[in-house]
Amino acid sequence: MKFTRINKLNGELCIPGDKSVSHRSIMLGSLAEGITEVHGFLNSADCMASMNCFRNMGIDISYDGNIVTINGKGLHGLKESPVTLDVGNSGTTTRLMSGILAAQDFTSRITGDASICKRPMKRIMTPLSLMGADITSELENDCTPLIIKGKKLHGISYNSPVASAQVKSCILLAGLYAAGETSVTEPYISRNHTELMFDSFGVPVQVSGNTVTVKPADKLYGQKIVVPGDISSAAYFIVAGLITPNSSITIKNVGINPTRDGIIEVVKKMGGNITFSNISSDVGEPTADITIRTSSLKGCVIEGEIIPKLIDEIPIIAVLACFAEGTTIIKDAAELKVKESNRIDMMVDNLAAMGADITATDDGMIINGGKTLHGTTVDCKLDHRIAMSFSIAGLNADGETKIIGSEIINTSYPGFFDDLASIMN
Repeated sequence: MKFTRINKLNGELCIPGDKSVSHRSIMLGSLAEGITEVHGFLNSADCMASMNCFRNMGIDISYDGNIVTINGKGLHGLKESPVTLDVGNSGTTTRLMSGILAAQDFTSRITGDASICKRPMKRIMTPLSLMGADITSELENDCTPLIIKGKKLHGISYNSPVASAQVKSCILLAGLYAAGETSVTEPYISRNHTELMFDSFGVPVQVSGNTVTVKPADKLYGQKIVVPGDISSAAYFIVAGLITPNSSITIKNVGINPTRDGIIEVVKKMGGNITFSNISSDVGEPTADITIRTSSLKGCVIEGEIIPKLIDEIPIIAVLACFAEGTTIIKDAAELKVKESNRIDMMVDNLAAMGADITATDDGMIINGGKTLHGTTVDCKLDHRIAMSFSIAGLNADGETKIIGSEIINTSYPGFFDDLASIMN
């Protein structure tokens, strides 16, 4: 895919459903009794991987392109898959599903694509093992393929070294089956979609500061779930509207969960013109229509407890910072090194190639904004967020920017290029 500079973006968008909520709706709907209907499900490769894994474990799931209908079989209704569970590129599927599989009465094998087979799984293997799970890395490298032999589990109080919703959710899902209480304490609060969905499915959850506690569940109840628009997907259009001249974009029905809205805080801190309308909390997850206009921006420091609230948005925030006056410093984001790619190196190396004044640090980057960017060729290395970030950068750079491997965007946002084209006219 190739991009050249444009002089405006205008229009309205309805972005796809939230990826995190879509994954969790499949998993909890499968473990519930009765029917769960999911409206606004994200039809992406990652979320379809979750759906197909649970289909392989005997769950009847239908999808008409609009509504997902899950005929849940209860907490103990899963069956051993006749095939290896293929998660594709989805780290969320891998980590959350492992928590469930650790407590089943059968053995499972999980694998995925080349990228997922390099991502660290020790972070879930350690707490699950402390709960009594039998989970091993087939190649003994703490990555997939994983072999999980279901066992009886017991609750633990776990101090997670990272603020990760995937790690937290894995442990909490295992806690549904464990004897006694299961608690997870994080250094900072990560996104709370699992806790909110537990509550809607009838699982009591206690939250105290950075600690979340669950007890073993007797039963989950099928629900109607309305998935909000994904703020991580909206982020690319938020940044595009701020940095592209003569632009005004409205993004409809975006999830603004306060454990997830770090990019909004950053935009406000940088002086961006961003407004909200039609704010609603009727379906559990707060939503709003967001309008963004071209803005004069200033650099800022991004660090500490805000990082888990925007960890997936840091690549596009790095692009944003290139168009702000002054210096932007991103700290406490070493987690970026173990995403689909090393996102620190990917952003720093490729933005530098475009002419940005940007330096990598051990846990982030330093960006001196205001330099004119020029086109380059970016190999996104099977990382959808790198591909989308440089698409936006390419629209605001001199010359031509070419993205190699841009089809990986289908893992999270299959209609991204169509939506982008719709506001370029």
